[in-house]
Amino acid sequence: MAKRLNTKKINLNPQYLRRAFILSVPIAVIFIGLSFFGFISTKISLLCFAVTIVSNLLLIFPISSELGALRCYIQALAGGTADEAVIKLSEKDTRELAQAITAVHKLWALKNDTLEAQTLSDAAVFDTLPDPILMLDSEGGITNFNRAAELLLGKNILTHSIDRLFSTNIFIAAVEKVLKGRSDSESILFHAPEYSNRRFYAHITKLPHHLKGRAAAVVSFYDASKALSLEKMQSDFVANASHELRTPLSVISGFIETLQTTAHDDEDARDAFLGIMKEQTEYMSTLIDDLLSLSRLEMGQNKELKDRIDLHEVIDDITQALKIKAFQRSISINVNELNHIPKIIGDNQQIHQVLQNLLDNAVKYAPENSEVKIELKTVPEIPAKSGQNIAAGRAVSIAFNNKGPKINKEDLARLTEKFYRMQIHKDMKIKGTGLGLSIAKQVVLHHHGNLTVSSTAYNGITFTVYLPVKQS
Repeated sequence: MAKRLNTKKINLNPQYLRRAFILSVPIAVIFIGLSFFGFISTKISLLCFAVTIVSNLLLIFPISSELGALRCYIQALAGGTADEAVIKLSEKDTRELAQAITAVHKLWALKNDTLEAQTLSDAAVFDTLPDPILMLDSEGGITNFNRAAELLLGKNILTHSIDRLFSTNIFIAAVEKVLKGRSDSESILFHAPEYSNRRFYAHITKLPHHLKGRAAAVVSFYDASKALSLEKMQSDFVANASHELRTPLSVISGFIETLQTTAHDDEDARDAFLGIMKEQTEYMSTLIDDLLSLSRLEMGQNKELKDRIDLHEVIDDITQALKIKAFQRSISINVNELNHIPKIIGDNQQIHQVLQNLLDNAVKYAPENSEVKIELKTVPEIPAKSGQNIAAGRAVSIAFNNKGPKINKEDLARLTEKFYRMQIHKDMKIKGTGLGLSIAKQVVLHHHGNLTVSSTAYNGITFTVYLPVKQS
């Protein structure tokens, strides 16, 4: 609570009595002169001098007292412990002076509150910006930063200069160009190996000279890594899709031309060519279906996962669907459940598709007269993988194993790439689009799970899908 100030409680200035005495000296000289020349007696002269001193004390006391109160009031205002409304003054001059001081204090306080609120608001907006922003002084030192910059560069940013945070020469050169006044702004795309090999688009802008403070330039960053990666993926996707479609179209076109010319009346050739054309048409149809599935998956990554999926039913459906294909190659499909399998939350159609793709691959690439095993079990957590958003908590693993030949590390690392097919499978003329595992990978990523593959000479090839029981 504010301290009340009262003139009666104010200690007078110690020079008060001396000032009153000094003011009385001229009158004292006059009375001493009158007494010396005999106009008045010495007693009357001393009495008059005493009356003068008392009168001066009485006249000076209110002003001196209120000046003391005013001084204490100003000191209390400066310390933030006074209420402008509580000071009690009787003299007009001191009262007007106190009112003026109070008005100035109120104006200052209002402006200070406004400035503080604006500063807090600006800081909040600054921190909510999604891209990292740095404020630099004329020497390249960092004077301020936002939350995004702290998350990217670390908490001790203020202890570094810009050339200690980034080692890329072209970026540092662009910053120096702006700080030295050779350019008002620079924009540059550069590679930052010290930050997970990301590629940043940076915009450096010189601040106006009339702005006060240490900041001389502002640098904003945009992480272009994902955009560039996506652009490359799209370019590769179009190139690969065009290549994959060009081959069957060339085959069909060639056979049509042959049937129209040299084999026009050759029934045996016509039957053979039509059979090949039918196979190529079916391949293109499958390829287009897979492309559409992959496109829908990549576009629907934000689709809500809300189906309660019984993996028993899904496994039973896909084994029934592929039973004839397995029988034709004398392959048995065996399902083994190691513990209780709970229902999971996800997209039933997508889960069905990915598990069927994996079982189809296991049957397709398994040696004849062999076995394909499906093993289901619950696990306490999904094994982590760098760069993937994996759900926490319990999960179900579904492993597909066949006794196919061991796959080398280089091929293992590329199995989920779009259109990638191992040369050995091409040589064996095993049909496929090279998109099945890419589709499986996208489904698993959408479900915040994981897809692993292992291969040994003894145990063959095993694809394992980890799916969380609940989506967190």
